[in-house]
Amino acid sequence: MIDFLIVGNGLAGINFAETCFLNNKSHVIISDASHNSTLVAAGIYNPVILKRFSLPADAAEHIAYMAPFYKNIEQRLSVKFMYDVPVYRKFASVEEQNNWFEAMDKPSFTPFLNPEISHKNYPHLPASYGFGSVNGTGYMDTNAFVQVYSSKLKKDGSLLEETFDYDALEVTNDGVRYKNISYKHIVFAEGYGVNSNPYFKELPLDGTKGELLLIKAPDLKLDAIVNASIFILPMGNDYYKVGATYEWNDKTQTPTDAGKSELVEKLEQLITCDYKIIEHLAGVRPTVKDRKPLIGTHPNYARVHLLNGLGTRGVMLGPSMALTLFNSVVHGATIPKTINLNRFKV
Repeated sequence: MIDFLIVGNGLAGINFAETCFLNNKSHVIISDASHNSTLVAAGIYNPVILKRFSLPADAAEHIAYMAPFYKNIEQRLSVKFMYDVPVYRKFASVEEQNNWFEAMDKPSFTPFLNPEISHKNYPHLPASYGFGSVNGTGYMDTNAFVQVYSSKLKKDGSLLEETFDYDALEVTNDGVRYKNISYKHIVFAEGYGVNSNPYFKELPLDGTKGELLLIKAPDLKLDAIVNASIFILPMGNDYYKVGATYEWNDKTQTPTDAGKSELVEKLEQLITCDYKIIEHLAGVRPTVKDRKPLIGTHPNYARVHLLNGLGTRGVMLGPSMALTLFNSVVHGATIPKTINLNRFKV
C-alpha cells in the first residue's frame, strides 16, 4: 500500500511530496494543473509584510527551515531555482520612513530590517526619500521548481497527469482507494480548486485573483526587488516581473485589460525608461479570510487531509506547513489552532 496520494502539483503538493521523500514515505501526485497558481506566481519570499510593517507569526522559523529545504532539492536535482535578492521598500514620504524606524524598535524586526536608509541611485527609478532594505529575502523561479520536480516524479513513476475524479475515491477507516490502487492517506493540496472538493468545499477559502506582467526594460538596471505600490522583480537579462493586482470577485485565470491597465499605470509612476510587455499572466491565489493557512485532517475521515491556504507566502510557508501536516498525520503531533482547519466548520 502506498503511503500518500497527493492531489495538486503546486507549491503545497510538491513540498509535501518532498517531505514524504525525506522521511522515506511512498507517494504519488495527481494533478492536471488546472488551478496551479504556482506557475504564474512571482515567487518572492519576504518575512516582513511591508504594506503594514508587520511580521507574520514564526517568520524567522519559516525562513530558517525553508532555506536548507530548497537548497537540498537544488543540489540533489542539479537545478537552480532559488535566488537571494534584497527587497527595497521605496519610501514615498517622511511618514513612511518614520513607520520603518518605528517597526525597527520592535526586537522581532531586528534580523530583517536594515537600520540605514539606502539612497542607492537608480537613474530610471527616482526615490527622493530613499529605500528601506529587508534582509533574508529573494525569489523562487516557480516554473523551474515545478518543472524539474515534475520531471523527477515522472521518472519515479509518481506523477499522474490527469484530472482528479472525486467520485472514484473510496474512503475507509484503514485508508483510501483510488482507481483500484490503495493508499494509507490522501492529502488535498489543490489551491483554489478546493472549492470543488466535496470534503472541504465548505471551508472559507476565497481565492484572490492576481495579475502580473513580464516586461523587458534594458535601461532599468535594477539589482534588487523594489516594493512600492507594486513590486518590480529583476529576473536577469533585462527582464522583470511586475505585479501584482488583487481582485476578489473575478475567479477566472484569464488576464484582463483592467488588470493590465492598473499595472501599467502604477509602473509608469515608478520608472522613467522605455519597456516592452512580453507576457501578461493571471492566477487565483488560495487565500483564507483570516490570512492563515488551512491545514489538518477532516473531522469525519481520519485518512483525508488538507494542505492549503498558503496565499501569497507559499514559497516561505510551504516547507514548514508540509512538515506540520506530515508530523500530525504520521506522528500524531498537534497542529496549532491558528492554522488548523478545525477552526472552521467543514
